Amino acid sequence: MSSTENPTDARASIGLTGLAVMGSNLARNIARNGYTIAVHNRTTSKMTDMVEAYADEAREAGGELVGRESLEDFVAAIERPRTVVVMVKAGSPTDAVIDELAPLLEEGDIVVDAGNAHVDDTMRRQAALKEQGLHFVGMGVSGGEEGALNGPSIMVGGSEHAYENLGPIVEKIAAQVDGTPCATHVGPDGAGHFVKMVHNGIEYADMQLIAESYDLLRALTDRTPAQLAEAFSDWNGGDLESFLIEMTADVLAHTDQATGTAFVDVVEDAAEQKGTGRWTVQTALDLGVPVTGIAEATFARSLSGHTDQRAAARERFGSAVHDVEVDVEQFTDDVRSALFASKVVAYAQGFDQILAASAENDWDVDPGTIATIWRGGCIIRAQFLDRIREAYEAEPGLKSLLLAPYFADAVEAGAAAWRRVVATAATAGVPVPAFSSSLSYFDALRRDRLPAALIQGLRDDFGAHTYRRVDKEGSFHTLWAGDRSEVEA
Repeated sequence: MSSTENPTDARASIGLTGLAVMGSNLARNIARNGYTIAVHNRTTSKMTDMVEAYADEAREAGGELVGRESLEDFVAAIERPRTVVVMVKAGSPTDAVIDELAPLLEEGDIVVDAGNAHVDDTMRRQAALKEQGLHFVGMGVSGGEEGALNGPSIMVGGSEHAYENLGPIVEKIAAQVDGTPCATHVGPDGAGHFVKMVHNGIEYADMQLIAESYDLLRALTDRTPAQLAEAFSDWNGGDLESFLIEMTADVLAHTDQATGTAFVDVVEDAAEQKGTGRWTVQTALDLGVPVTGIAEATFARSLSGHTDQRAAARERFGSAVHDVEVDVEQFTDDVRSALFASKVVAYAQGFDQILAASAENDWDVDPGTIATIWRGGCIIRAQFLDRIREAYEAEPGLKSLLLAPYFADAVEAGAAAWRRVVATAATAGVPVPAFSSSLSYFDALRRDRLPAALIQGLRDDFGAHTYRRVDKEGSFHTLWAGDRSEVEA
């Protein structure tokens, strides 16, 4: 029987504190999979309401919700080695809960942060709790509220000991695709939260590319949101099949009940963000990995929020789209091809970043496994994740996802359409930062000589930063202010 009474024995397999929507749904998911889970919330009424509302649901599935008012009783209700999931707001609130929990735990117990934490915080917490004999897990959970309840994608970082205890639960509650759970032990310490962060960065790029596709088609083909919903629905039946394309069709088809107009037309065009896209770009800069699509998507959200600047610019320069004639059917197909090629770039850049961080931190992340657990539950789940898994399995040392045969062929086949779309957008005055940067990235990768040679020459001229030559080894400096002879650096 589920209860909120003080425990007489420890009987819960796992505990969870923080019962906002995500925490509550994750706890329900665990109980609905036959586990006894202890639950706690700082506001006791939220905990008691949750237990009362879902006790029968848990019991019918062979599970149990054990509510506890105090942290002491909550910890005492969990079998050792205890596994405690923290589902509170990232940052100082997480630190506050961990600081309260740690003194109540014993050596070998496990603390799991299932929020969107910055990887630096995860590494710091892991080191601090290790000194106390505790195991800390940074666990990325993707799928939103529905995923938390019905099966998310779960990326676990931390020790092998922690995963031995946590693994069976997360693999059971995760989304299942072809009989494989969308959950894995990504690697030690911050690996799980890092991979989740990059997942969110790719999500930023994916959504921006979809939004640019919608904007182009609406501006240049004079179709209503409902008509464009049909186009996106058609695309979802091919190689673009994905959760976000499906959701795009759903949102565009929706009519606002208050006004009777298209829902998308009554939503303020200022996109918000919680920080994971920005973190992805910041860490990519630290690693020296170009994630141009993700960066442009993040900046596009920032620009959308500068409404005063945008209003002033409209007043000075006007807002009309330049008149460009397009063949509706051909242009729609071109946009579809450009969207697919640009999505490949976003995923390729994201996997490059994951592999770079893995090498720097000795995480030994398997990119094929990441693609596998992203096939279900998460926001960026898509048909071509199977292709990504196959690519890394076929060639573990793949230099870029763009070079895998399937993706290389697709990008080559769509390159002409990609260029037409970016050129048409520029002529019409429709901003496509993610499309443009993705195409530029592709062109930069394949270019025989980049203008970086001139940059190195300039750096050496004004700052004696030296350069390397193409015809011999070593670093060199030209005496620009002298006789312009060259010396070895």
